[in-house]
Parts: sequence; structure tokens; C-alpha cells
Amino acid sequence: MRARQSIGAVLLVLLLAAAVAGVWLWKSVHAAAVTPGTATEVRELQVGQGASLRTVLRELEHLQLIGSARQLEWYLRCCEAGKQVAAAGVKAGRYRIAPGQQPLTILRQLVEGRVVLEHITIVEGWNFAMMRQALLRKAGLQPTLRGLSDVEIMTALGVADLPAEGQFAPDTYAFSPGSTTDMQILRLAFDAQQRNLQQAWEARQPDLPFASPAEALVMASIVEKETGLARERARVAGVFINRLRRGMRLQSDPTVIYGLGSRYDGNIRKRDLTTDNPYNTYTRSGLPPTPIALPGRDAIIATLNPEKTDAIFFVAVGDGSGGHYFSATVAEHNRAVQRYLERLRTVPPGQITTGDPAAGSVAPPAPAQGAP
Repeated sequence: MRARQSIGAVLLVLLLAAAVAGVWLWKSVHAAAVTPGTATEVRELQVGQGASLRTVLRELEHLQLIGSARQLEWYLRCCEAGKQVAAAGVKAGRYRIAPGQQPLTILRQLVEGRVVLEHITIVEGWNFAMMRQALLRKAGLQPTLRGLSDVEIMTALGVADLPAEGQFAPDTYAFSPGSTTDMQILRLAFDAQQRNLQQAWEARQPDLPFASPAEALVMASIVEKETGLARERARVAGVFINRLRRGMRLQSDPTVIYGLGSRYDGNIRKRDLTTDNPYNTYTRSGLPPTPIALPGRDAIIATLNPEKTDAIFFVAVGDGSGGHYFSATVAEHNRAVQRYLERLRTVPPGQITTGDPAAGSVAPPAPAQGAP
């Protein structure tokens, strides 16, 4: 009898000890979920693609953002609120975490993917090669384009029949550093440009000399390069459309520059205007075969809603405004060109700007500009 009583007493003690240990463990585990770590300054955490929850918890402990990775992991496994967080999974990216936050609050930030965002700006009028270089140089973007040709890039985007030039919308794009690829930015820019083009095409003026949105995009790229002034875009578009309707050559310097490629040294020479290539709109009628730059949304809209004008010429004013003088006759245009040349002779070098210096926005004298 006494033996049974002794065994019962031992079991009771063990049960009480287990209960006390359970309560202590529960409190410890629960405390691990709500007690901030000892960090006193903002920390940055990089979560890689496919990183396990255990790996992330250990890194949080290392950064002193939580007290115990093991206890917090137990909480996530045994408590309902923790199970929900664990089931959702953390998202890859870079996070900036302030000190003093409860571990569960930190984990919700990781689960919701509230990452630190970086930005990359693609400038209106850049060409696709410049965009590729910007993506390559941007810190935080995972490079995947190196070694790929433009054709291979467009094939990867599922549009092998389209030229790369002009197909990407200039804009500022936000991305999560460390978990975003340069191809993903290209996809965002490509989709945005197709929306811009389709929306503008559907709202276009009637009877424009474009057989397709693709032709309108080519013209928009020329308009983008010819003027940096928003107020001039629709008028420049109107001039070029007038020339197309009359069967006149566009005679746009930016198309010549594009055709020269790396041979362009900042100056257009007479031989450049007379040497034929597919992009020389002085020697060939109609539009060049592809866009020559990345036109912005406003340039596309202006191209498809051009200003009604009788002008068929324009030349840079050369007064520092970046503006142009528009003319309806050869005689008027010749006078405007003469005024521009006189200004070049009287103003010290470096004090005249004519819009985008790389665009070649100064029209040549009228005999060449007016030739059909």
C-alpha cells in the first residue's frame, strides 16, 4: 500500500513539474513572439528567393531583431496565429526593419512583402541600347540580359516579330532590389508601351497617314527626338504628317543620326545627308523601318492627335528656349534659317541651345529640307 502511495506521490510530483515546465515553456514561446530584440538601430534584411523560414529567423536573431529564433519557430508551429504566418511564407526582397518591433509584426512585414523599393528611370528619347545600359548599371537588379541580342530579348518577351527599338515606355519603375531581374523591368516597360500605343490609337484623329499602330510608333519616336518642348510636340507631328501627305521626304536629322549609330560624333556632315541607308529620310521617302528611340506617352498622343497646321518646315530658334520656328513656305523657312545662322555667328559658343543637342533638331537650309 505504501509503495503504491509512494508511486502516486512521485507521479503527482512529475505531473506538477511537467505542468510548471509547460507553463514556463508556453510563456517563453509566447514571449518570443511579442518581445522585441535588442537592436537599437534600423537593420536591413535580405531575403533570398526560396529562403526557408528557419533561415530567415536565424538571420533576424543575428541582427538582434528577435530574441530567440528557436522559440519563435516553436510559436509559429504550435500557436494558431503563428501557424497562419508560417503558412503564408515570407517573400524575397530587401527589408528595412526598425528596432523595437514585435517579432510577429516583423514577420507580417516579410509575409506581406513590404520590401524596400529602389527606382530606375528610363528617359524619353533614349534608344533601346541606352536603356539596356541603364539596366545593366543599376545596382540591385539581377542581370539576365547580358549576352542576349535584341532579337533574343524580344523572343523571350514573346514578340519575336517586333523590333526592340521604341517598344518600351519611358518612365520610372520601382523594384525590389535583389529579387527583381532586368527582364522583369523590360516586361513592365513593354506592357506599358503597348497600352500607351493602343489607347492612343483608339483615340486617334481620323484619316491619318498611318496604316498601323506600328507606323504611328515610328513617327512618335521621331517627334520625341525632334523637340524637347511639350507644347511643340503636336505641331511637329503636324508638320511631318503634312509632309507624308504631300509625298515629301521627312528629312529629319534624328533619323540620320540613328542610322549613323556609333559613327555619329556630334556633327552631321553633308555626306551623312547624302549617303543612303534605311534610316536616312533625306534619301528615302516615307517612314524609316523601325522607331529610332523610346517615345513617351505624350509623344505618341501628339502623333495621333497632331496640330492642324499649314507648316511643312521648322528650324531651331537658337535662343536658348529649345523652341522652333515653323514655316509654310520655302521663302519663310529660308528667312528663319538665315536668322538662326546669324545668331550662331553673333552669340558666343556654348550659349545657344537648340533643343536636344543629340537630336540634331536644327533643320538644314530649305533647298534640301523642301525636296520631295
